[in-house]
Amino acid sequence: MVKLLCGFLTAILLLANAALAVELDPKAVVYQLPDQIKWGPVNPAGVQQAVLFGDPTKPGLYGVLTRWTAGNHFSKPHFHPNDRFITVISGTWWVGSGPNWDPANSSVPMPAGSFVTHYGKQVHWDGAKDVDAVLLIVGDGPATTTPFVSYEQMKEMNEKK
Repeated sequence: MVKLLCGFLTAILLLANAALAVELDPKAVVYQLPDQIKWGPVNPAGVQQAVLFGDPTKPGLYGVLTRWTAGNHFSKPHFHPNDRFITVISGTWWVGSGPNWDPANSSVPMPAGSFVTHYGKQVHWDGAKDVDAVLLIVGDGPATTTPFVSYEQMKEMNEKK
């Protein structure tokens, strides 16, 4: 019985060591560990991005990590041309819809693990309040953002001309 147990433990140790020495074939699997992901700078709106795959500025599938930094950073109402599929990786992301921008009273918290779809050409706004929110955004490029301008705002702009 002792020999059987010793043999079993030896086999487990050999398998564990073999698993540590495995190298993945880059033709089959490509990966980035967290410290290898290249984050861009934080922009004035409090957003930082890292492109994981594709090119969000061109047609085609893309995936980006987006970090909304804490401190009540919110986008203004806007829309995108195509659907976007978003998973909250960490923190709490706050989401609002429609043209009335009111982060304090009209946004809904999306905790880590939440999944959100932003439908193309539909007005929304979003951001972070007291904690950073990291999102995985997958969509079909180009990932342009068009600010929403109300009739009243357009009328005001035309009157100033």
